[in-house]
Parts: sequence; structure tokens; C-alpha cells
Amino acid sequence: MLATESPMRDLEAIIRSRTPLIAVESNEEPQIVSLVRQIGGRLQIKAYSWTVTEGLRAFDACDQPPQSVLKSQDVLNYIKTTAKHSLFVLLDFHPYLEDALHVRYLKDIALTQAKHYSTVVLVGHTVRVPEELRPFTASFRLPLPTIEELRAIVFETAAEWGARHGQRDVQTTNKALDLLVRNLAGLTATDARRLAIKAIADDGVIAESDMPEVMRAKYELLGRDAPLSFEYETAKFSEIGGMQRLRKWLEVRKSFFAGGPQPNLDPPRGVLLLGVQGCGKSLAAKAAAGIYGVPLLRLDFGVLYNKYYGETERNLRKALETAEVMSPCVLWMDEIEKGLSTSDDDDGLSRRILGALLTWMSERRKPVFVVATANDISRLPPEMVRKGRFDEIFFVDLPSAANRRNILEIHLRKRSLDPVRFELDALTEATEGFSGSEIEQAIVSAMYTAHAQGREVSQEDLRDEVRQTRPLSVVMAEQVEALRQWAADRTVPCD
Repeated sequence: MLATESPMRDLEAIIRSRTPLIAVESNEEPQIVSLVRQIGGRLQIKAYSWTVTEGLRAFDACDQPPQSVLKSQDVLNYIKTTAKHSLFVLLDFHPYLEDALHVRYLKDIALTQAKHYSTVVLVGHTVRVPEELRPFTASFRLPLPTIEELRAIVFETAAEWGARHGQRDVQTTNKALDLLVRNLAGLTATDARRLAIKAIADDGVIAESDMPEVMRAKYELLGRDAPLSFEYETAKFSEIGGMQRLRKWLEVRKSFFAGGPQPNLDPPRGVLLLGVQGCGKSLAAKAAAGIYGVPLLRLDFGVLYNKYYGETERNLRKALETAEVMSPCVLWMDEIEKGLSTSDDDDGLSRRILGALLTWMSERRKPVFVVATANDISRLPPEMVRKGRFDEIFFVDLPSAANRRNILEIHLRKRSLDPVRFELDALTEATEGFSGSEIEQAIVSAMYTAHAQGREVSQEDLRDEVRQTRPLSVVMAEQVEALRQWAADRTVPCD
């Protein structure tokens, strides 16, 4: 595939500006090599590629060096002492950028560029340019395929599959085709082709049912080094007791989130879920993704932070970039107060992270719906909770009697226990002040007790476990009550 005019023009402009070093982070090696080769032809100068396995090779056989140039130091010495008016694309050279001798060679090449007029293009999946080389280095990024180019890739892939299998057409619908093309957005041409093949290969059909697997594969390609986890199993509100108001709020905005831009109406941006621990905030985040029918990505602030300077900010940028490429999606920031509580003894890191996140939340244009969960809002900076950061702040309270009964039924059925066998009214009354997770754990503990005695769970087992449990609303009564009082006039109840 020939490169489009735009990336070739941009790379050629950098080369013409006499920039000695160009860093290219990309997995699209063939396309980068093709660009350099074509630019060499356009400028009528010699062009070479180098790999650790094959050494230095000229694109035109007439320009091949008279002797073999294999080692990394030898190729740098050749560029420094012998080459004139040439282009060199060094593939997977990034490991050598950690060696002082190689860095010095590259600096010598950069400093003497006015004598030899050669340009070195460093290509790798990641290229971390040492500080001493940055004044002489320009960065170049190969643009990702447009929607039209992605659609063409899908058509080409389908035609190739049909030709191999003696099938004239790959079966699909306009909706399924549009979904596939949209879900390939943000991928390189090579990766897009790979996932298009994945969607077609099994049965020669592009169907809507293929999309979850495509999105999982897409995340595996994008999220390898991002502090995000892909939550494969989203929840349904039928698995959660209550939260009817939150559910209705999300349902009303469903079409506006996934259906594309609406005239004079901004897409929903997200919610902050505040509440008592164990009352279902995490399940609600999963249920939001379930309602919207999009992937759920979880941002782990524990993985985000790194002891090396600048790495934490880089991790955050990578996470947010991945979320945008995966859009439409739900980005779940769990226990956000642990990651954003500002401190004066961290050299300003927490402030920089907070500033970067707030800027992204205000300026993002992709459909990424943020669900942030917090147990202690007092640890969150005021900038995060002011109106406009989130569409709404919901409070997840201790479940009411009706919701406790519903929770009992849900978890009994989940474990193949018939709720009709139990006196739910009595259990509902006994679990007053319990969170959903505490009710679930009481059922689990009762099952262990019964199993150890080789019998089925009884009403007495459940009652005894409830009696022995001291819920959080009792153990930390003052803190829980203070949180509920604070939220009473400041948030919207989920029920």
C-alpha cells in the first residue's frame, strides 16, 4: 500500500529542514520504510535501512556499501564518516539509545550534519530519546487511517477472504458494517486488517454479535502498557437491588451517548457515585456500561503511579488516549479519592495529575462516559466535584427494606437457592443497616456452615450469620451518619 500524500509530505518537510535525527514510534515498519524509500527517490538521494539481523541495506543495489555493515556501532560510524546526502532508517534501534557510546555517536552525527547532510530515522514501537539528543531530534507520527480508509480495508479484507473460500460476498448488514468500521477507529492499518479478518474468518459473516470480541481484541492491542483493565463482564441493574433513579437517568441518555453528536446538545460526560462502602457503587459502574452496551475500562490509580519522574503523567496520558481510542466506552475510576487527594510532600505530582485529568475531562471530544466512585468525598479536591466536571453526583445509600429484600432474592437465586424456602420478611427486618455486600457475605457464610455439616442452608443459618455480623453502619456509625447527612442536600439519591 502506498503512503498517502499527507504523511509523506510531513516527513519530507522534516527531512528538508535538515533535522539530523527523526524519532518515529510505530509498529508499521513496512509503511515507514516505504515512506523513506519514496522520499529518497523524490529527493534523488541515497536511502538505506538497517536491522540487527540484516545489517545495512541500500534500497538501490547500486548504492550498497562496498563492505558489509552489520553492527550497530559500525552503521553509526559509517553514517558519521562515510555517508553523504543520504537517508538512513534504523529499525528497532531503541535498545541502543540506553548505551552511552551509541548516544555519543548519534550526537556526533547530529553536530556534523552540516558536513554530511544525512538524516537518521529511528523507528521502534517506543523510542525514548535521551535528553542530550532531544535538541537535534524531531518526532514524527504516522497518522491513523480515516473512517473511509478503514471501510476500504474491511472491503479489501472481505474480498480477499471471499476469493480464498470461493465465496462471492461476505454476508453483513449496513449496521454491522458501520459498527465494525467504527470499532476499528484508532488502530493502525495493519491492526485494523487483522481484526477485520478476525470478525470475518469464522463464518464469512460480519455480524453485530462479532463486535464484543473485536473490542476485546482491540483492547489487547492498545492496552498492553496502559494502567487500564478491560472488564469483560458488565452488570445489569437486575443484579443490583434498587438504584431506579440512576437507572432511569442513564436510560434517558443512552441514545445521546452512543448515537453520535446531537444538535445543540452535549453528550453525557459522566457521574460521580458517592456512598457507603459495599452498597453497589462498583456494580453500578458496570451496569452503566451494560446499559450503554459499550466496553468498560477500569483505571487503577495504584498502577498509574510510578516512582520515576514523568512516568506517572505518561501513564495517565496513555490511559486516557487508550480510552478515547476505545470510545464509545465507560471509563470507571474506582475509589478516585485515593488517586487524586492532593499532597504537599510529593513534589507537585498529585497536582499535575489532577490538572491533567481535569483538562482532559473538560476538553475531551470522544464519547467516553466517566463513572467515578468514591467513599470519602472530603479527600477529593474542590475542583473535581464542582458542577460541570460530572453531569451529576449520585449518592448510593444503605438499602431500604424493599431493596434489602430484593438483594436477598438476587443473591439466593445466584447461588441456586429458592427464595420461597426462606422467610424473607424476617431476614429483611434483621438486616436493617446492612449494605448489599454484607447481605451477600452473610448468605455465603451460611452456605459454608451448612456445607460443612453436609446439609442444605436453612433459615436459622441465615439468621445466625446476620446476628453475628456487625455491619459497617454500626462499626463506623459516626462516619457513616456524617456522610449520609452531608449527602442529603448535596447529591441526588440513586433510588
